Amino acid sequence: MEVASLVLPVFAIIVTGWLAGASGYLSRTLADALVHFAYNVAMPALLIVTIAQEPARNLLEWRFLLAFGGGSLLCFALVFLAVRAGGKHDLASSSIHGMAAAMTNTGFVALPILHAIYGQPAVLPAAVATVFVAAVMFPITVILLERDARGTSAPSAGLAKQILLNPMVLSTLIGLVWAITGLPIPAPVAAFLNMIAAALTPCALFAIGLGLSVEGLRSNLTASFALAAVKLVVMPLIVYGLCVITGLNPLYTVAAVICAAVPTAKTVYVLAHEHKVEEKLVAATVSVTTMLSVATLLVALYLLSGLAAGTR
Repeated sequence: MEVASLVLPVFAIIVTGWLAGASGYLSRTLADALVHFAYNVAMPALLIVTIAQEPARNLLEWRFLLAFGGGSLLCFALVFLAVRAGGKHDLASSSIHGMAAAMTNTGFVALPILHAIYGQPAVLPAAVATVFVAAVMFPITVILLERDARGTSAPSAGLAKQILLNPMVLSTLIGLVWAITGLPIPAPVAAFLNMIAAALTPCALFAIGLGLSVEGLRSNLTASFALAAVKLVVMPLIVYGLCVITGLNPLYTVAAVICAAVPTAKTVYVLAHEHKVEEKLVAATVSVTTMLSVATLLVALYLLSGLAAGTR
């Protein structure tokens, strides 16, 4: 019950956002503005103030990167190869299928949940996972989609710049540089960043709910539920196995599994929409994983509660 009391209020914000949009109380178009604020302002503030105050030696946990990053890439590869082997999907479609099952919404769901339950210590691994998604998974998808569209393996000229200027990557780099200097953040600056960062959880989760549509569920149901099973069950199990194999510490193990168990990132839909590839499938998968993750995350947190008992 303790796990439920901690997690359900977080997801209640998502439900409240969905009700506000479904009832017409608020326009669904407001979700974009909330997402832009959370993504470009609140999240960078939280990443900077968290990372900058960590000892530099704590920032590169290779076991966490191997567990979460390895699990993400392995799930992508499994789905990608399975879809390609069927012979009915091209490179772009197979890539989108793979990312729908492997690219996780760490920034807007995992990070706020871990922050709400375990506080600042859990933000760091969630931030690392968020940057991995932004700096590794996102570019891989773009490169594969462009290769299919252009018939070349060369990435776009502006891809490196796009990655470097990504708010999550840039704010992490700023935090890293500050952490390396070993200097404390001035109290007024820290207070300013913490005030903005406090808006991340309600803003991001409410925006997810406000923009959620069940219309996408009417098509591609079978494929969406199959991808959801990989995303919400298979991927967390793989990540947990890698955590055990590498001997990752309890808090980082919990963070890695929760980051793997959250819904498919809406970024995948943005990419699918931009390239006109499997848009309805991705929309349905985002909706299905968002709804089902309430139950699967509760189960995951309950199973991990003993492991995490000493981290709170």
